[in-house]
Amino acid sequence: MARQRKPKHHSGFVTILGRPNAGKSTLLNHLAGTKLAIVADKPQTTRDAIQAVLTLPQAQIIFIDTPGVHEPRNLLNQKMMDTVRASTREQDLLIWLADASLPFAESGGDHLKLLEGETIPAIVVLNKIDLLRDKAALIPLLDAYGKAHPFEAFLPVSAATGEGCPELLNEIVKRMPKGPQYYPADYLTDHPMRFLAAELIREQVLLSTGQEVPHSVAVLIEKWDESPGRAHIAAAIHVEREGQKPIVIGKGGAMLKQIGTAARGQIEERLGKKVFLELFVKVKKQWRSSADFLNELDSQKISSGIES
Repeated sequence: MARQRKPKHHSGFVTILGRPNAGKSTLLNHLAGTKLAIVADKPQTTRDAIQAVLTLPQAQIIFIDTPGVHEPRNLLNQKMMDTVRASTREQDLLIWLADASLPFAESGGDHLKLLEGETIPAIVVLNKIDLLRDKAALIPLLDAYGKAHPFEAFLPVSAATGEGCPELLNEIVKRMPKGPQYYPADYLTDHPMRFLAAELIREQVLLSTGQEVPHSVAVLIEKWDESPGRAHIAAAIHVEREGQKPIVIGKGGAMLKQIGTAARGQIEERLGKKVFLELFVKVKKQWRSSADFLNELDSQKISSGIES
């Protein structure tokens, strides 16, 4: 009896690029099958490269979600764009995610210079097609992207509803090189829980406050104590101006309580245990231009060995 050949395994790294609010984090979470990147209807919600590992029977794909491509105005923005550029190097595939409901320039076409001279294969994914009444509106957008860069494929999707995502995943898998499974099947991300908890708290601030606050918010975990059935976490929500502090706290502390309750529920789901969450609001003037403070934020991305 002839021995059956074992199917070749494929693996590779895929970076998702695009302008702010294109839906990169929503797409990453949908493809990964779990929430790893925070999502809010605010520009520059994503500030770091977020890794998500998808393990399939025939392939393992490591997705990297990146900050939105933009013109930097402070040190934080510069670091975000440095992260974007670093995430395009030595990858196997680049996905340029565009908002299909916007004209070419507004959807990201004005930032395609980022791909000039790039030899890594790239595809265009036109997101938010659920917002289009007439899919014929995609034709001029597809034509414009086709003329702007030698993309290998063009796929319409809705990261919010999942429409077109199975086809997108098939396109990604077939472009992955033959390779081993780099991570265990249950491995999801390289970021430690401390970083994810800070991001979940920041997400709730973004969702709960008005336009004045989001860009000025950073979250630092100040205490993290775990026992088998419980975790005690203390976090400081930093804002840049004194006038922003009462907005985050709210009347009688109502806003801060709302933020804490929503964040705690998601952290408990991630940790699989009860969480006692303490939140404080502090003013750190011009923190987005402070190298020391930004380095402190960066330290949360590195596992300290105290969180699971």
